[in-house]
Amino acid sequence: MFGLETDLLILLVICLLAACAFEFVNGFHDTANAVATVIYTNTLRPWAAVVWSGFWNFIGVFAGGIGVAMGIVYLLPIETLIDQDVWHGVAMVGALLVSAIVWNVGTWYYGLPSSSSHTLIGSILGLGIAYSLLPSTSGTTFAWDEATKTGMSLIVSPFLGFTLTVFLMFLLKRFVKNKTIFKEPHKRKAPPLWIRIILIITCTLVSFFHGSNDGQKGVGLVMLILIAIVPTYFALDQTKNPFELQTSLVKVEQVLGKVDSTVLSASDAQQLRHLNEEVQEMKTIFAASAGLKELPNDARFKLRRDILLITKNSKNLLESKDITISQRDRDVLNEGVTGMRSFTDYAPDWVIMMIALSLGLGTMIGWKRIVKTIGEKIGKEHLTYAQGASAEFMAASVIGFSTFVFKLPVSTTHILSSGIAGSMVANKGIKNLNAGTIKNIALAWVLTLPVSMFLSGSLFLLFRWMMD
Repeated sequence: MFGLETDLLILLVICLLAACAFEFVNGFHDTANAVATVIYTNTLRPWAAVVWSGFWNFIGVFAGGIGVAMGIVYLLPIETLIDQDVWHGVAMVGALLVSAIVWNVGTWYYGLPSSSSHTLIGSILGLGIAYSLLPSTSGTTFAWDEATKTGMSLIVSPFLGFTLTVFLMFLLKRFVKNKTIFKEPHKRKAPPLWIRIILIITCTLVSFFHGSNDGQKGVGLVMLILIAIVPTYFALDQTKNPFELQTSLVKVEQVLGKVDSTVLSASDAQQLRHLNEEVQEMKTIFAASAGLKELPNDARFKLRRDILLITKNSKNLLESKDITISQRDRDVLNEGVTGMRSFTDYAPDWVIMMIALSLGLGTMIGWKRIVKTIGEKIGKEHLTYAQGASAEFMAASVIGFSTFVFKLPVSTTHILSSGIAGSMVANKGIKNLNAGTIKNIALAWVLTLPVSMFLSGSLFLLFRWMMD
């Protein structure tokens, strides 16, 4: 299978199962937040709520695209994604999976709404930093741009959830005349039908958008595994028309031909030489075969490597103050690079299906611990219908914009927890917050990134030392 030896095939299967386990844990860890309000308010019975949420998580994975997934992949330096040494890939994937799962399960066990997103991203960042510290990879540039965008997304989104929920609660209090929605849930009695409909809709939205964002993180994790262990087989999307890749390559070559190398600095001139070499190598590979499927595995991997290096080097070149090409040529170059990247930035349908099933099934168990935290422990009073609906609606909105507009990963857990806190503040002020629970949630939030980074980085260096 995939042309792998038995030992590597077994490792691949283990890693894929571990990725499914991570997404399964993500399902019962993060999605508990989506079903918390409908269960706590007796809007739906627990079994119905988790099945309903699991279904919409499943749908969300397929609807979300792969923008966030590729953002996860490219948190790592480009050099790690063009390393053909399979055992280096095994060290990377092993460290990533172990650190992510250990922290995820630990915080779930203690009922803390810690973030699977922070855990996965922290583990990947730790790998990138550790890789750049290896003596054999001196000169490797850590993906600071991607890391900064992702970090800002994770930091800003909870504050948005908090402030927007406060604002929505203010609007509800101002314009909703029926005060039933502001009451605490009855212990056994279901709320009125109109309130149930609102809460089911908000639960559905959070579940769908959670799947569309967090599901992509699982897809990105699986693609990292496949790229690391089977780099030649999954180098390019072989279902696409190779003519599109050749057309994009022509655009890049035409623009590079207009660059005046005599006015460039030595480093920029070197970037241009590298770009031209990579373009010529791609043209040579295409000249030897009619289609991607007919190419040898090594040739497909070379195409992938060239595409990623062209992406990196063209970006660096365009940032030069000495470059003299027009804005139109810049746009054509970017268009060509984007067209080429569509061949490397992909995920097979079976990967998306595997992650969707793992996330959906994980939703259906393990929700009790975090539902109680969300419903009773964030504030000093129990959650009201209005608070639950407001927090979930705002969480769904923030996650949806992050996924489909900005293509950035966010944390469902922290956005919704912040929204619940915002609803408590809107109800009776900041004194209404439960200081102990807020402290625990904040502690998990603050610790997750550095702990997961340290774990994955340390394990990666250990595994590389053992395998070299």
